[in-house]
Amino acid sequence: MGYTKYMSQTIQATFDGKVLRPEKPLAMRPNTRVRIVVLSPEAPLRKAVSFLKIAEKIQLEGPSDWSLHLDDYLYPSFGNKIS
Repeated sequence: MGYTKYMSQTIQATFDGKVLRPEKPLAMRPNTRVRIVVLSPEAPLRKAVSFLKIAEKIQLEGPSDWSLHLDDYLYPSFGNKIS
């Protein structure tokens, strides 16, 4: 059984709206098929939001003992210990 050798190189390119244009010439023949992984440095990073902030914002309401009996509330058929 044979295997395929892959050459890996990192290049810089610009997307013109239709195609990616490499900034430097590539050492490969025309019409060579390639696999492209796009990493856009301009992609905005989203700031992490804590679950507590989200929960406060949507004003979750529930029993005062949620933290003590969370599993019992989520899975009541497994021997509910809630009094």
